[in-house]
Amino acid sequence: MAPKSQQSASKAPPHGYHFGGPIGTFGITVILPVLVYFFAFSCNDVTGCPAPSLLDPRNLSLEQFKQEVGWPEEGILGLGSVNATLAVLGYYLLNGLLYRFLPAIEAEGVILASGGRLKYRFNSLSSNLVIISICLAGTLAQGAEWPVWVYIADNYIPILTANMLIAFGLATFVYVRSFSVKPGNKENRELAEGGASGNIIYDWFIGRELNPRVVVPIIGEIDIKQWMEVRPGLLGWSVLNFAFVAKQYRTFGFVSNSIVFISAIQLLYVVDCWYNEPAILTTIDITTDGFGFMLSFGDLVWVPFIYSTQTRYLSTYPVHLNAVEFSSIAVVISLAFYIFRASNSQKNMFRTNPNDPRVAHLKYLETKAGTRLITSGWWGIARHINYLGDWLQAWPYSLPTGVAGYQILSAGTGLVDAGVEGAFKTLDGREVVQGAARGFAIPITYFYVLYFAILLIHRDRRDDEKCSRKYGDDWEKYKKIVRWRILPGVY
Repeated sequence: MAPKSQQSASKAPPHGYHFGGPIGTFGITVILPVLVYFFAFSCNDVTGCPAPSLLDPRNLSLEQFKQEVGWPEEGILGLGSVNATLAVLGYYLLNGLLYRFLPAIEAEGVILASGGRLKYRFNSLSSNLVIISICLAGTLAQGAEWPVWVYIADNYIPILTANMLIAFGLATFVYVRSFSVKPGNKENRELAEGGASGNIIYDWFIGRELNPRVVVPIIGEIDIKQWMEVRPGLLGWSVLNFAFVAKQYRTFGFVSNSIVFISAIQLLYVVDCWYNEPAILTTIDITTDGFGFMLSFGDLVWVPFIYSTQTRYLSTYPVHLNAVEFSSIAVVISLAFYIFRASNSQKNMFRTNPNDPRVAHLKYLETKAGTRLITSGWWGIARHINYLGDWLQAWPYSLPTGVAGYQILSAGTGLVDAGVEGAFKTLDGREVVQGAARGFAIPITYFYVLYFAILLIHRDRRDDEKCSRKYGDDWEKYKKIVRWRILPGVY
């Protein structure tokens, strides 16, 4: 156990609990994994999205539901497999080796409470582009039948389970290891202010150690939080999208413009994150939050498997966008991306070199803490104007799914031959139609929009609380100048 100076009594952190405290975090830990599996099974390629029984809850039975969603015969043990787990670990290892051996740039993080600074190594762009190039080469050689694409589609649930187990295991590992943090250590190891309450459940969830690092044979030292933030999960998001594009082609013999569009814009978002990787050093995830289940599960499970829900849906029910629909969605994503990138770039530029001619004109409030808070430009519009761009990007991810919902019918129903609108025939003869399921999958394919709004509002509240403690009266002055939090005139 850690020395007394590094421990706290079982009480709320000085700034209070988040996420409902121990009870809330325990509930989230149980509910979120169940929700991920529920989405994976209820929106399926066996009977429909949602499963037919969910359309008639009064007659819903567990056994019938299991049959409709393709529940494994082995039960819960069938959710995973040794083969898929080894494949996922191999994927992590490959990224780790690329991290170690490809050229990288180094940068220092923000000043820690101890006064020290950690050094970070950045090469996620080149590392992940190598893996994407391998995927491209495999696709050019064997098309949609490339074994990797087939394996991912056929083993989606076991791959999900493998990442789930890694997330739980990693959160537990860093929590136990955090008790070896000693005051004044040379490695600049620190406990996160909000994650050392003394309550096991809450601290395990939030993250007890601020920047846990580990030395891996051959690969060397890895900052776990920074590495997980931008590598396996973000890349996995795009890889899953590509696998679903290939699956759509194997199922129908064509690829719809909607699934290509979503895969492309989400890849652009991911590549932009890799390209601007050093910018994460000023985010709340790196500077404030410890690394616990919240980030472990978010990085390794939530991002790749929830964020790819739309392409998974479209792989089984294609949607063809007309010119007006396509153009409208493209305008939204372009505006959203511009707001997000322009505002973040302006902030980072001002922090790095406030005398740069591109930001020298910006007005600011000088605080007693010696920090300058921008009060004009993008950051004079709203205190988190970048969140607005981030949230607007969520809509074009979901809009191509339309009024979502589909049913899968056996071969020979004749709906496609009869010219029923929105009906598709698979290469094996089954027919996919919207039918009675039309609209009932909206909570699934548009869930990302709602979730992201809640996430960003919660982050804004946490940041407001942190800044209020840090800047005191200056923060109140700043809020009178920049009134709006995220959406000008509304919030």
